Amino acid sequence: MRCNQEAVYRQGEGAVGEAGRGPAVGRLLGSDEIDRKRQEEARAFAGQRHRLLLLEMVLGGAFAVLVLASGLSQRLSEWLGTWSTERYLLVGGYALILMALYGLVTAPLAYYGGFRLPHRYGLSTQTMGAWLVDQAKGALLGWALGLVVVEVIYWLLRVMPEVWWVVAGVFLLGLNVALTAVAPVLLVPLFYKLMPLGDEEMEARLTNLAERAEARVRGVFSINLSSRSRAANAMLMGLGKTRRIVLGDTLYEDFTDDEIEVILAHELGHHVARDLWWGLAFQSVVTLGGLYAAHLVLGWGVDAMGLGGLDDVAGLPLLALVMGAVLAVTMPLGNGFSRWREGLADEYALRLTRKPQVFVSVMVRLANQNLADVDPERWVELLLHSHPAIGKRIRRARGFDAGDGSAEATCTREKGH
Repeated sequence: MRCNQEAVYRQGEGAVGEAGRGPAVGRLLGSDEIDRKRQEEARAFAGQRHRLLLLEMVLGGAFAVLVLASGLSQRLSEWLGTWSTERYLLVGGYALILMALYGLVTAPLAYYGGFRLPHRYGLSTQTMGAWLVDQAKGALLGWALGLVVVEVIYWLLRVMPEVWWVVAGVFLLGLNVALTAVAPVLLVPLFYKLMPLGDEEMEARLTNLAERAEARVRGVFSINLSSRSRAANAMLMGLGKTRRIVLGDTLYEDFTDDEIEVILAHELGHHVARDLWWGLAFQSVVTLGGLYAAHLVLGWGVDAMGLGGLDDVAGLPLLALVMGAVLAVTMPLGNGFSRWREGLADEYALRLTRKPQVFVSVMVRLANQNLADVDPERWVELLLHSHPAIGKRIRRARGFDAGDGSAEATCTREKGH
């Protein structure tokens, strides 16, 4: 074996081996092998996703500008005003119509990026019917939450126009915390079947690992990811009494016990470092900045665009445009923050399990199975990646001192073998 800091590539089909569970569970590749063919597909897949993201951002901005510049926003607000003078009905009706129009405009992108593209690269297992059902559920849930947010913001604009953006930022933080807490019991079951794992040995092993990280969990569960995707994943989901360990069935069936343990250790690293709260704090700062910018721009819009006041719902596209621009500009900063925390979680997983070779195996297998680009171009990683490149994560693990020898000593043993 070559003992260097670079990922090892191989051409052709992977060798068949056994994973740690079940009779002759197939492995596509050995623990130190990146499939070159899959990497070519991963780079092509990533490139198309990035272009779709850019197109969606441009389309969203263009939609908001067009609605404002054409006068459609003002006419829609006036038309709704002929039906009711109740402010909450006017705001709610306007928001629902605008969300529905935007959904229609972006439907082709949603179809291509969410259905056609994953099927083209063999990542999706969904039928068209199942995908449409999910889209309908997601739209209804998004509209419901969006309606609540818009109603609260416009109520604040009406009753406290000078400080509405501060209170709105606090409200959005509270909403995010609440959604995180109820996700395992209310939101996830809308799309997936969440059930007890039913493997006492594995449950005990993962629960013990969580106890070592001082994370109290309500059990170990399985989620039917295979009904929608071939990608593997695991997570620590929920808060307090709703927190639980969740393994995708694609992970549980195909990965070894040691590999699953390492993956969970990474998630526990986020818990120990309180990354959920750090992430919410960072997101809140960005949101607050966006809301303040929207406050300033709406004040300008009252004179420049003839809005009836800050609380004129005809200014909603302007508010959305400003928030979208702020989020787009700060996205690289947010991704950089996320990569830093993900790197710390990797280090924690290595220290907790002391299994760097298993960590390498996990990274290689996730790259092959989830179609992830191992070594993307630097600018792509800086701008668009929320996780360190898998190649960097592999090199970090290979340089890890497990307590019984340095990275160099590990290399010597491998050469001797």
